[in-house]
Amino acid sequence: MARLTATGMSDAHNPRRGIRFAGVGVRFNDGTSALEDINLSVGPGEVVAVVGPSGCGKSTLLRVASGLTPCSAGSCEADQRNIAHVFQDATLMPWRTVIRNVEIAGELRGMDRGERRSRAVRALDLVGLGDVASKYPTQLSGGMRMRVSLARALSLEPDALLLDEPFGALDELTRETLQNELHRLFSQRGCSAVFVTHSVPEAVYLADRVVCLSPRPGRIVAEFAIPIERPRIDATRYSRDFADICGQVSAVLKGVGST
Repeated sequence: MARLTATGMSDAHNPRRGIRFAGVGVRFNDGTSALEDINLSVGPGEVVAVVGPSGCGKSTLLRVASGLTPCSAGSCEADQRNIAHVFQDATLMPWRTVIRNVEIAGELRGMDRGERRSRAVRALDLVGLGDVASKYPTQLSGGMRMRVSLARALSLEPDALLLDEPFGALDELTRETLQNELHRLFSQRGCSAVFVTHSVPEAVYLADRVVCLSPRPGRIVAEFAIPIERPRIDATRYSRDFADICGQVSAVLKGVGST
């Protein structure tokens, strides 16, 4: 059985690197085959969106990259210490203030109190929530809670972000606003990202490349380079090029099953 490998190199000798899946397959103990023969490279600074039918292994792919799920076949090369994972739910602790929720990531990494506090402050400023640091999650809207979750990941100053449909439960207007924020952060941070979503327009808007998976076991059935220049703005969503690419991706997904 092949294993996921991590570089284990220090930051001083570890230039930014992407993520590489080589022949990755995942089979669970109950015999369910989630992924099969995934070959995908995500370059430094590249944003790749993954779309496909429900249950096709999109989230499992992220869990492989972060080391939460082992490969049953093939390997995934990634520096796990420089990867941050943003899940579908904000998963904030209601008894902790916003800034202390962001600090949790640093606590788990063993950072000293001063370092994790300064990183949390910078991350909250990045997502535009510096003014709510002392509030509690129950005092925030759903969109703000997801931004806190994103800030928690950014506080690790990662080279790569794994995002598992973080905006799926939000209304369309809030979702588009956060897409704009995330696009800005990708540009500022220059980190790699793998973004799982059920929304084709969201995938096309955020990504440099969109990867389509088949029904379970998930296999890559199509890839689309997105030739739309950055920075992308609200008007991008109404351009002919944007509509054409969304149509091509949707046509593939309709051929393999509903998203």
